[in-house]
Amino acid sequence: MKIKFTISMAKKIYYGSLGTFILLFFALSFHTMINLPKRDHRENLTPQVAKGKRIWEEYNCIGCHTLLGKGAYYAPELGNVYKRRGGDSGGKEFIRAWLKAMPIKIKGRRQMPQFNFTEKELNALVAFLRWTSEINTANWPPNIEG
Repeated sequence: MKIKFTISMAKKIYYGSLGTFILLFFALSFHTMINLPKRDHRENLTPQVAKGKRIWEEYNCIGCHTLLGKGAYYAPELGNVYKRRGGDSGGKEFIRAWLKAMPIKIKGRRQMPQFNFTEKELNALVAFLRWTSEINTANWPPNIEG
């Protein structure tokens, strides 16, 4: 038995699929609206974190690095660098030492310029990177190295 595909059948498939995707869109939008306020951590925003963000922007760090997936892909993701390099038990010291040691002058490796940050600027950048590492990204990216 041969079944003919009619215009009426195509319309039913189209409208049925459209309705399904519209319902799915609204359901996911509602889910996001309910869950986003639970993930907000702006109350942890301190003047030092804001200063670190200004330094991040002033030196155009996003021109090479990504932060939570946004930015250039030339250098490593820094949204979770604080946790990745030891968290409260070593992340601050690692980041400070890394920024002071640049450039490392290893042949064939991308080099970060030496910005000669002051101690206050280093502390502010570390505070900003710590703050970004505390953002609930719903376990994204799945790979801790970004």
